[in-house]
Parts: sequence; C-alpha cells; structure tokens
Amino acid sequence: MMETRQRSAILIRARGSYSQDEHPGQFPESVSCLINPPGCRGSNRKDRNETDELIKPNIMEDNSSFIIGNELQALIRQHLKRFQVNASQGTAGKRAAVALTVVNVADDPGVYGMSREKLTKEHAALILTRRNPGLNHHAGQWALPGGRNDEGESPEETALRELHEEVGLKLTQNSILGRLDDFITRSGFAITPVVFWGGTVLELIPNPAEVGSIHRIPIAELMREDAPILDSIPESENPVLLMPIGQSWIASPTGAILYQFREVAIHGRDTRVAHFEQPHFAWQ
Repeated sequence: MMETRQRSAILIRARGSYSQDEHPGQFPESVSCLINPPGCRGSNRKDRNETDELIKPNIMEDNSSFIIGNELQALIRQHLKRFQVNASQGTAGKRAAVALTVVNVADDPGVYGMSREKLTKEHAALILTRRNPGLNHHAGQWALPGGRNDEGESPEETALRELHEEVGLKLTQNSILGRLDDFITRSGFAITPVVFWGGTVLELIPNPAEVGSIHRIPIAELMREDAPILDSIPESENPVLLMPIGQSWIASPTGAILYQFREVAIHGRDTRVAHFEQPHFAWQ
C-alpha cells in the first residue's frame, strides 16, 4: 500500500463500506487502483476544469512557502479574488457557514502520527476541531468551526461568530480573505466555507459544549502527493473524498473543503468538489 501511495496523487479503493467507528483509524485497507478508474465521477479527465490538470503531484517542496506572513496572506487573497465561486440558493433554515482560518502551527503536537520534523511554530495551519463525543449529531467527527446561519446573518458573520464561540478566536471582517464553493450535505445543509487570516495566534480555547479538541493542521500536510484519496462506497455512484492526515484521514464534507482550499487558495486552480460523496455514517 505504501508503494501505491507514493506513485499516485489520487487513489480509489474497491467498492466497499465502512462505518463511523473506522473514521479515526488508518487509511482504507483496500486502496487498489490508480488514477482515472472507469465510471468514477470527479476522477475522469472530462469531469475536471482544464486548470485542474495539475491535480497530479506539484508540491512546493520548500516549506518556507507556508510560513505565516504577508507573502502567504497575499497569495491566498489573490487566488480567492480571482476564483468564481459556485453558490447555492439552499433552503430556508438550512444554510450554514464554516471558517477556514489560517494561523500558525504554534505548539500543536499533531495527530495520527503526523511528523513535526520540518515544522516551526510559525508554519501556517488551519484550525480544525473534533466535535464533542457527547453530541447527538456527528459526535466526535472532524469539523471546521461553523454552524447554522442565524436569521439575517451573512455567511461571513456566521463563520466569525462560530469561530469565536467554538475556539475563542475573535476576528473581524478585515480578516476575510474570500470564499470557496458551497457544499450541499446529505442532511440538506448548504455550507459556505469562508477563508480568514488569523495570523499568529497563541491560544485557542475549546467550548466544551461543542468541541472535544482543537487542532492546527499544517497547510504543508494538505499538500501531500497522496491527497486526495477517492473511496468508492456501495451507497453512491460518486466517491467519498478523503484527505490523508498523518496515518489516517478526514472525510467529506470537511475533507472536500480542505482539498478545495489547497487547490484554490494555495495552488490557484479552479478545482470543484461539490460532487464528491460523504461517508454513509455522515448521512444524518
């Protein structure tokens, strides 16, 4: 399997199924065939934007590219400004927003055996959380800070409010860098991802009512050659997109949003992800 991962930027495993209990574990065991499997929407060349041809490995090997600073901030802002967002009308009461917040790695120890060997405290990262395991919905799952839009709120206002409520980080409208495509979940929510510049942040405080733990996932980790993994499931004709993190992975919708951040905000590609499926355990 390791040999296969080194040879391919996108992998897809044989048609199968897995449960929420498998989510915190290792990579799907049956990863088998390489890029462009027949009948796989999103992996076929004709389903991609022309600029998405660089989905194959094109990794910035110099980690200094991902240091918190004006250069990275300007790059992300420029790429998001030129990106034509696909927005959804959604359904009243079923609109939500999430925050993709660029901060420094600081002293975050990493997850799933992730190496910090080449990282400094000033390398750039995104804030993710693991939801409180006692919640009624999506307990223990990976998430970006966010939630349902209150009446009259813009997606940016929702994301800023939820970022403060969930992890204690208070930013302003001046921190907004742009948006990514809306993602429609299996539960019917239209999620708007909003990208913020947090800069150097020393402390994040989890809200125990919603958040089990806070993690700063290095942007460099999102740039891996084996990302993304496309996982075929029997419940859908479209594959689940998984973003490898350490020795495990994060599934869609969070995984798909992280992948589009990498492609659009960092690489400047017009990559779309709305067609990717969610794992069956998230269809609630």
